[in-house]
Amino acid sequence: MKSEVQPEQQNVPAVAAQQVGATRSINDYAESAARYVTTGQRGAANTQRAYAGDWQRFTLWCQEHGRHSLPADVPTLAAFVTALADAGKKVATIQRHCASISKAHQLARLPTPTDDRQFKELMEGISREKGVRQKQAPAFTLAYFKRALHSIDAARPDGLRDRALLLLGLAGAFRRDELASIDIGHLHFDEDGLVVDLLHSKTNQKGEAEEKAIFFSPDRRSCPVRAVKDWLHLLEQHGRTEGPLFLSFHKGQRLSRRRLSTFSLNEIVQLRLGAQYTAHSLRASFVTIAKLNGADDSEVMNQTKHKTTDMIRRYTRLDNIRQHNAAQKLGL
Repeated sequence: MKSEVQPEQQNVPAVAAQQVGATRSINDYAESAARYVTTGQRGAANTQRAYAGDWQRFTLWCQEHGRHSLPADVPTLAAFVTALADAGKKVATIQRHCASISKAHQLARLPTPTDDRQFKELMEGISREKGVRQKQAPAFTLAYFKRALHSIDAARPDGLRDRALLLLGLAGAFRRDELASIDIGHLHFDEDGLVVDLLHSKTNQKGEAEEKAIFFSPDRRSCPVRAVKDWLHLLEQHGRTEGPLFLSFHKGQRLSRRRLSTFSLNEIVQLRLGAQYTAHSLRASFVTIAKLNGADDSEVMNQTKHKTTDMIRRYTRLDNIRQHNAAQKLGL
């Protein structure tokens, strides 16, 4: 995000004569306090990146049309979102642009044009005309997943890594950034399986203690705990006993020291499972498969770390007309 939207230093009340402890006055805490406030306002790293791109698009559009981006008036914002809608952008994309513009104004301590009543009516009209249904990552069946898993050559280092990545991603219902950010030190094995420390997540931006439990599977070929252990054994052979769990490879199957990016992680899922799937399909499939096997919402939420059952219903992909259908229970 451009410098014009960076928040100004916060004013922290100071009492020059008052001392905190033996050496520091309240003034000494101003810089740290301002940093904490700024961190709270900005939000998660992924959100910052998305907002930065949307804000840049808006500022460029304003420059092209001779309008001010900060502060932006309602007619300017209305023209911008109308241009997005006419260009075929999805409602969710338009709403995200509005959120980034609103955030920029909040950080600059300026009134946000998105609060205007007439602008909200415009957005309501766009939503009604274009519809608000979001394209969601498709879920796969467990049978399909196992067939794809068994086709991976585990004799190759990247095959060993990809098996561990797919199994851990599914069994742990991880978001892609969570999966990519796992370090070896976050893994704790015991006789029941594996516990993964989850330091940060979309719903846990404050770093509160969260864990995910991964269990042994009777079938070794589809056991996430054993797959992770196999991958760790290979890492240990290369002297990697700490740092990122999932690493990229140089050409020729030479292990690098670079953490696997979320983009590469997504490519691996599509390579192994098919181009129609994404890394988010691992999480969506966990919810769908678990629900079809009788798990209740609280059990699912214990692993996904969702905060509401509404999100569980949204994540459940029951697209097959014969799945989870009450017509089977009529007793005819």
